[in-house]
Amino acid sequence: MSLQGHNLVKKKVTRAEILGMSVPERIRLAQAIWDSIAEAPESVPLSDADRTELDRRLKTHHKDPQAVSSWREVKRRLSGGE
Repeated sequence: MSLQGHNLVKKKVTRAEILGMSVPERIRLAQAIWDSIAEAPESVPLSDADRTELDRRLKTHHKDPQAVSSWREVKRRLSGGE
C-alpha cells in the first residue's frame, strides 16, 4: 500500500476518523506512512546529540570492526541466556 494510493492523502484526517478505521486498516496506514518516510531518509532531521552518538558509534566500529554481535547473540543475551 502506498500513501499515494490511499484515499486519506487527499484530505485532512481527524483522529476520530482514524480511530473509526479497523485495526488492519490502521496498520496498513501506519505502514504506508512509515514507507513514505523511509523513501527519503535524508529528510529525517537528526539532533546534534543523535549525530554525535552516531559518530561515536561509527568511530568505535572503525577501531574494532570485529567487535560485533549477531542478532541471534543479542537476543540470547537479552533473554538471559548468557
